[in-house]
Amino acid sequence: MIKEIIVVEGKSDTAAIHRAVEAETIETGGSAIGAAVLQRIMLAQQRRGVIILTDPDHAGERIRKIVAARVPGCKHAFIIQELAEHKGDIGIENASPEAIRDALANVKSEYQGAVSQLAFDDLIKAGLMLHPDAAARRLEVGKTLGIGYCNGKQFYKRCTIFQISREEFEAAVEQLDRRGLKDE
Repeated sequence: MIKEIIVVEGKSDTAAIHRAVEAETIETGGSAIGAAVLQRIMLAQQRRGVIILTDPDHAGERIRKIVAARVPGCKHAFIIQELAEHKGDIGIENASPEAIRDALANVKSEYQGAVSQLAFDDLIKAGLMLHPDAAARRLEVGKTLGIGYCNGKQFYKRCTIFQISREEFEAAVEQLDRRGLKDE
């Protein structure tokens, strides 16, 4: 049984979580999160802790940001789009039990007021920004670091709030450079 309560978007996500692990969930009901739901998430965070596991799409990222802003100290689990996609539909409900278990095993804690060991220049030098393959490179490095896919600015922010060390970052980029992009 997972101690923390997992925040998901809907009933089908809860069903997918239950197929993968024994855990309790709070469903946001989509991106229009009401005050009552946020209050339940706050109480869950105070009593047991919260893990946010939302869909790897724009709406899921919006929900993650809203919850994290209103409920400090949440943990984050990420599943990449390719592991949560079925016939063009992207969502936690499409992820395999193994992908869900992996995401929950690699949960990241957020540190408010954290200072980054990295600079935007590090992302540029690594080809994660201002590079023709920057998006694909961020996807691969994000997988390795367990912080999911996002744009350059959000990638930098996630590296900061999840306290990704320079060593971790450089090792992930080096791994990508050794293996190359999947489409190459």
